[in-house]
Amino acid sequence: MRPAPLRVAVIGGGPGGLYAAALLKRGDPAREVTVWERNAPDDTFGFGVVLSDETLGGIEHADPAVHAALRRDLVHWDDVHIAHRGHLHTSTGHGFAAVGRRRLLELLHTRCAELGVRLRFRTEAPPAAELAASAAYDLVIAADGVHSRTREAHAEVFRPTITTHRCRYIWLAADFALDAFRFDIAETEHGVMQLHAYPYSADSSTAIVEMREEVWRAAGFDAIDEAESAALCAKIFAEALHGRALRSNKSAWTAFRTVVNARWSHGNTVLIGDAAHTAHFSIGSGTKLAVEDAVALAAAVDRHPVLTDALEAYEAERRPVVESTQRAAAASLRWFEELAGQLDRPPRQFAFNLLTRSRRVTHDNLRLRDPAFTAAVETEFGCPPGTPPMFTPFRLGGLTLRNRVVVSPMDLYVAKDGVPGDFHLVHLGARALGGAGLVMTEMVCVSERGRITPGCTGLWTGEQAEAWTRITSFVHAQAPGTAIGVQLGHSGRKGSTRRMWEGIDQPLPDGNWPLVAASPLPYRPRVNQTPQALDRAGLTAVREEFTAAARRAARAGFDLLELHCAHGYLLSGFLSPLTNHRTDAYGGDLAGRLRFPLEVFDAVREVWPADRPMTVRISATDWAEGGTTAEDAVGIARAFAEHGAAALDVSTGQVVPEERPEFGRSYQTPYADRIRAALGVPVIAVGAISSWDDVNSLLLAGRADLCALARPHLYDPHWTLHAAAEQGYEGPAAPWPAPYRAGSRRPPTGRKDP
Repeated sequence: MRPAPLRVAVIGGGPGGLYAAALLKRGDPAREVTVWERNAPDDTFGFGVVLSDETLGGIEHADPAVHAALRRDLVHWDDVHIAHRGHLHTSTGHGFAAVGRRRLLELLHTRCAELGVRLRFRTEAPPAAELAASAAYDLVIAADGVHSRTREAHAEVFRPTITTHRCRYIWLAADFALDAFRFDIAETEHGVMQLHAYPYSADSSTAIVEMREEVWRAAGFDAIDEAESAALCAKIFAEALHGRALRSNKSAWTAFRTVVNARWSHGNTVLIGDAAHTAHFSIGSGTKLAVEDAVALAAAVDRHPVLTDALEAYEAERRPVVESTQRAAAASLRWFEELAGQLDRPPRQFAFNLLTRSRRVTHDNLRLRDPAFTAAVETEFGCPPGTPPMFTPFRLGGLTLRNRVVVSPMDLYVAKDGVPGDFHLVHLGARALGGAGLVMTEMVCVSERGRITPGCTGLWTGEQAEAWTRITSFVHAQAPGTAIGVQLGHSGRKGSTRRMWEGIDQPLPDGNWPLVAASPLPYRPRVNQTPQALDRAGLTAVREEFTAAARRAARAGFDLLELHCAHGYLLSGFLSPLTNHRTDAYGGDLAGRLRFPLEVFDAVREVWPADRPMTVRISATDWAEGGTTAEDAVGIARAFAEHGAAALDVSTGQVVPEERPEFGRSYQTPYADRIRAALGVPVIAVGAISSWDDVNSLLLAGRADLCALARPHLYDPHWTLHAAAEQGYEGPAAPWPAPYRAGSRRPPTGRKDP
């Protein structure tokens, strides 16, 4: 027996709701589909909406009639103009399309009417719970926007997280068509303002003006009305607008809100579009996501006769795509929030940085889209002809690295009594032969009680130093030109635990040793032991352990020394307000929390050879409320740079177990970018950098001077050499060892001859 046709209620007559209604009705004309929209058919806010080629392809596949009607009204363009301090840079090949929001709604109204969808304008929809419980409807689609009443009424099920951000923006329009997507930066007496503008018809353009809240207030926008705001924005961006006026349409200044829901469905009610999720307008249109939701939901309902299965399939398909989009949007949003810190970059680097801000546009695909622009950026950066950015040299103090790739410190936990063995020789030696400019050891502990696990390496004995000398000698002899660095650290409250694969951060079953820290706070209460707070004598003893280890490291032949002040270990524990509750001179404000790590740095710098650089790894955020702030991170970096650090190795987190990191591709690099932009000091970026394209993009954008990669080097010890081969680079920055030269070209993957 065939199931009865679905009866569908749609709350909200925006593009997402209308298109979902049309597709569901088209999929089965017997379905009864009703849309409630509280506004009139010709009421709309905003002006133009941007649709990607991918979205348009989905529309064409789902309903060719809508696509055909839409194509007649789409405005296409390829160029992006970036105006910055008297320079206008143009990048081409980007392939945008836009349409007027009102026209899009008209097309969808017509299509719904053709298919027999009931459109109830000027009518407030009944509550979703009432519709869902009614015998009249089998499926309720909540397309009721960012302020969704449905979502709020069932917040205990959808579990929304709504974040309000730091910029104010307003949607306006100009009565002429721009010839490109345009970013203009205005540096006013009140602060930095930005214009995002693009054409959406033959005679109209959208103009979004955005600025930080404090700039908005200082400029007086909080005290003037809609028309006055439009006039003032037109005056500020008169050059970009060719002196034309801006008009409004129910336009109001607002702060962007990122909406995330733990669930998108509840019984027979489902969220789509802004009700389910939002993504900042700087990477595209919310309409794009809503339309894609509609396509996926209708397809899932068509495929799955059981409604609960359909809703689960819809969310399973869309959630990964939406989360990826939201990560990119968050990176873009933060970039514009921090725009004032980006303005002093060289002109082309600024433009490249803007274009790659979301990490969706990269050096490699921009080189394909616009080779002339990318070549100009490479020239400004200093790339010799035919040399990718990652294979340019970099000088750290007295040490010149032949390329910008660093093998990041990776704890191996296979030492015996702190002595590195054959495994360490093969691990570090292989990666040195693999072409990286700098190979770093794991965290080498300065004392037996400063170990994380019983398998940690150390430099508290002469035997350990001799074993390290064997490794550095191999690197210098067999991989000439590769530098090897040592990372010195002390576990602090995170010590006396099992090896990672035996239970990360779990205390040893027996044989635990006492711990010390800034404050007597266990890493995890009732799991890890409570450390003893270091007193004056203890501070002195630890400092001397660091200096003794540094002397041994120098004699062992290391080229660089990095002080580990990150990830919740001892020195990091002094820096974070979450782990340092001291009331003496070594606690309190940032200056107090910095005091002991700086004392250790100064003592180590004094005994470390002057011609060999020192770097410092920091956690630039704790990913937890009340922890290290962005301003703190810059202050910490400034202090170490002033004391002689040649570079800051900028990591994040691992300070407290309740952290909530925002994982994603290159997710830590914005923190390195901020420090480099604020201080002009060299930085090493680290964290989910996985491809040579990522490395080139980060370097060209000026977000980092060096890039440290860990897991890619576990997967492929010759990652750097293979990156050179894949890019067709055969220069001095990536020499193949003589015995390996026969393998310097990628082997064929199959035969074409019979």
